[in-house]
Amino acid sequence: MDWKLFANLAEEAGEKRVSVDLDPDATVADALNALFAVHPELEDHVLEDGDLVSHLNLLKNGEDVSNEGGLETPVSSNDELALFPPVSGG
Repeated sequence: MDWKLFANLAEEAGEKRVSVDLDPDATVADALNALFAVHPELEDHVLEDGDLVSHLNLLKNGEDVSNEGGLETPVSSNDELALFPPVSGG
């Protein structure tokens, strides 16, 4: 399964794409733990008290996971998860 990282998260990790291995019954939370196993420095930027920090967006295949099951949303090996801060501009 692949993670795409954007902005400061990609800078902190030193890469924009991270592949992780997951069990067949994995959730977004499991995928986050696999990401943190590779890049532990990201955890403080992504989670606060066990929940996703409010200013980050987490998408599964382009859909916001908060509209599905949040961190308990099931994922599979062919899914793509993306983490990015809000986008603003003019």
